[in-house]
Amino acid sequence: MKRFTGPALPVLIVLAVAAAGCGRMGDPRGSVPVTASSEETTPPGSPTTTPPGTPAPRGGLVAGRYQPLWPFSTPGEATAWREAHRRDGREAWHLDARRTALAFTRDFLRFTEIDRVAESVRQGDHARVHVAYQAEEGPRLLVAAVVHLVKFGSGEDAPWEVVGTDDTSLSLTRPRYGATVRSPLTVGGQITGVDESVKVQVRRPGSTTPVGESCCVGAGGTGSPWSARVSFKAPPGRTLTVVASTGGHVATVERFAVTGVNVAPS
Repeated sequence: MKRFTGPALPVLIVLAVAAAGCGRMGDPRGSVPVTASSEETTPPGSPTTTPPGTPAPRGGLVAGRYQPLWPFSTPGEATAWREAHRRDGREAWHLDARRTALAFTRDFLRFTEIDRVAESVRQGDHARVHVAYQAEEGPRLLVAAVVHLVKFGSGEDAPWEVVGTDDTSLSLTRPRYGATVRSPLTVGGQITGVDESVKVQVRRPGSTTPVGESCCVGAGGTGSPWSARVSFKAPPGRTLTVVASTGGHVATVERFAVTGVNVAPS
C-alpha cells in the first residue's frame, strides 16, 4: 500500500478529496453505480505500493514493480483474456479502471456497500479510483479507499490490474509490500478515528472466502498504531492480498486498505 501524498483526508472523506500526487484528468465526478461480471516493516512515510522489485511468484510483476492482486495472477492470464476479448469482446469491463476497482471491492473483497466511484484519475498506465458509498443522511459520497490500478501489459487493450491502495486515515504498513511471508502473520499500521474496530483478512484470487481472518482490534486517536496477528492457509508461490478494514458507524465497512505479499516456500 502506498503512502497518500496529498492533503490529509478526514475520517469520512467526501467527494471533494483530491487524488494522491495526481493532477485532475477531466474524469466525470459524482455517483457511478457499476455492476461488473464476475514479517517486515516499512518505515513511516515510505511508499508501500512501489517498493524495490521483489519478484512476484508464478510469472512476474505488473509493470516490473507491482504485485498482481486482482483480477489476474500472472501475465499469462492477462494475455489469455486479451486474446479472447479480441475474438469475441468478452468481459470488456477489464478495460475500464473504474469498473475494475469496483469489482475488486464488491466481488473480491465482498464489501458490497461500497458501490460507487467518487473520482477517478488516470495518468498514463496508472489509475487511482476513489471507491465510495452513499451517506444515509444525504447525497454525499464517502470515500472508503483509493484503489491503485496499473495496465497489465502494453497497448490500449491491456487490462487493468489492482496493485494496491493509497494510504489515507487508515494505513497498512506491515508486512512490507511485496514481502515473502509465512503464517502466522503480523499486520499493522496507523489509524485516525474514534471507536474503530480493525478487521484483517487474507485473500487470494479464485477463492470466495478469506484464507485467513482476524477480528477485531480496537483502535482510535490521531495517527495511532494498530496491530493484529492472523493465521492463513495458502500454497507457496502465491500472491495474497492482505486487507484491513474498519466501520460500524454509518456502514459496515467505511475504510479499507490493502497490500500484496507472497507466500514463502515450504
